[in-house]
Amino acid sequence: MKILGISCYYHDAAACLIVDDTIVAAAAEERFTRKKHDNNFPKQAILYCLNEGKLAANELDAIVFYEKPIIKFDRVIHQHLQHFPKSYGVYQNSFGSWLNIKLKISEVLKDELNYYGKVFYLEHHLAHAASAYYLSGFPEATVMTLDGVGEWATTTVGYGKGKKLTIDREIKFPHSLGLLYSTMTAYLGFSVNDAEYKVMGLAAYGDPEPFKDKLDQLITLHPDGSFSLNMEYFDFDWSDHMYSEKLEKLLGYPTRKPESPMERHYENIAASLQAKLEEIVFHILNAEYKHHRTPHLCLAGGVALNSVMNGKLLRSTPYKKLFIPPDPGDAGGAMGAALYLRFHPEELGLPRLNEKASAQLHKKFSEEFTPFLGPSFSWYEIQTALKEAGLKYEFVKSKRTLAKDIAKMVADQQIIGWFQGRMEWGPRALGSRSILASAATVEMRDIINEKVKHRELFRPFAPVILEKYTSTYFKSDRQLPKSARYMLMVYPFKPKIGERDVPAVVHVDGTGRLQTLHRDDNPLYYDLIDEYRKKTGVPVIINTSFNIRGEPIVCTPRDAINCFLHTDIDVLVLDQFVIRKKRKRVLSKKVKTTRSRRKHV
Repeated sequence: MKILGISCYYHDAAACLIVDDTIVAAAAEERFTRKKHDNNFPKQAILYCLNEGKLAANELDAIVFYEKPIIKFDRVIHQHLQHFPKSYGVYQNSFGSWLNIKLKISEVLKDELNYYGKVFYLEHHLAHAASAYYLSGFPEATVMTLDGVGEWATTTVGYGKGKKLTIDREIKFPHSLGLLYSTMTAYLGFSVNDAEYKVMGLAAYGDPEPFKDKLDQLITLHPDGSFSLNMEYFDFDWSDHMYSEKLEKLLGYPTRKPESPMERHYENIAASLQAKLEEIVFHILNAEYKHHRTPHLCLAGGVALNSVMNGKLLRSTPYKKLFIPPDPGDAGGAMGAALYLRFHPEELGLPRLNEKASAQLHKKFSEEFTPFLGPSFSWYEIQTALKEAGLKYEFVKSKRTLAKDIAKMVADQQIIGWFQGRMEWGPRALGSRSILASAATVEMRDIINEKVKHRELFRPFAPVILEKYTSTYFKSDRQLPKSARYMLMVYPFKPKIGERDVPAVVHVDGTGRLQTLHRDDNPLYYDLIDEYRKKTGVPVIINTSFNIRGEPIVCTPRDAINCFLHTDIDVLVLDQFVIRKKRKRVLSKKVKTTRSRRKHV
């Protein structure tokens, strides 16, 4: 079976190719177009997937879209009629795209790809659910999805067992946790559908108590586990702005202007919002456990990117094991749609999977899954890009020598642009397109924020840690979720050890959004950090995405070279090619190699 899943037109567009029992390729369109959160038809991502699978479009058995446009259009029509005439302006601006593109996916596929084969449409939240459940390896699981809105659903809970995956209960638009969080993101002066993670980071600076009672007025929890928004405070169901004037009056402060100084009351509002989100999600899950008493939980949808919440799920609910895919958002819906169709071949007129075949397929997908599904580049392509840029380079023949050399540079306070192998799937850099640095000084954090990433100084950096040392540094879940490898979990550092060894990655509340690293997942990346551990006694460094503010993570060698040349990155490593800038960074504190550092590792 050859199945292509696609997502587009609303948030992040993407494509994913599955051939038989292998995920061959997956990538977001933004990486090719260099337009962050590009939601247009993912032609370049599709062509990449087809090229990786050595297929022409019409050799596919099917293309599956990650939602059902006609049902979504029904919801848009209902919104317009319910709020007419004040909704007329927004409706008029969007109506043309519905008639010309969004309701004509099959026609777009013919025009863009010359594809005349089968096209399927999967419900949006079922695609989200499939992206988590079919990669989890759990024999059965509760599956929850949370986002802004799909067709009508904003929150769903369901159950997976074997190949069967059903949605049992749902909450419908306009009652949405994703839209609640996005509304407050806009109020706090950040970009909707882009900067919600900034609000999550900002929340750590605030106190949730001063605004708790006011946030309680925005949303009501019901005994059955559901919730509802008080729509007096929201305008997103009819307008292109998110909140009503009543929200500003309730909170007592005007909307924060973008890029303006961050005042204390805005920090407190962010903290109260984060606390309210967590309260509601735990409320839903504790109620759902009464229906399906499985120890396994799968989570997907854009809200599943809230790693602060994720780190508390197993401690705050009855579930014992958790899985979240590396891209739980809309781009991930492309993979989920393809996975669902792969487990239900009868949709293509093929024999149904029996129980044994389904279990084997489920196991194979979960055990062999890797997030490294994007483009890779040959030595010749890298060397050509370097020559075109006029850069001098060294080629390191031995990967072991390369790991040792770069580890020494990190210990010497050099900032590394790290470009290796296939690009990551999902919004997090996981050691293929990463910026790496020592976490031993707070000064390093500020340098990368200001002179490399060009972003707000309050933003934290993620620690990457060799997985076997996680319990030494973090108060983590006893059974560490595999999703911690995808930078989707925030845990508290253990007292004193974080501030002593890695202050650059300790957030203001004493936590870190870690990436745990197992050698089998990425041997060279692992060896680099292990060499750093041997030199310093610390198995943790900074890992942040290889990009600057406002741009997608780099995809090609040329993207990486451009970022290197226009930032304060000291060393660029493209595969085994090493390019250095002629300077030496001197910080106020050096990384020390001492027995006191080594004794706990």
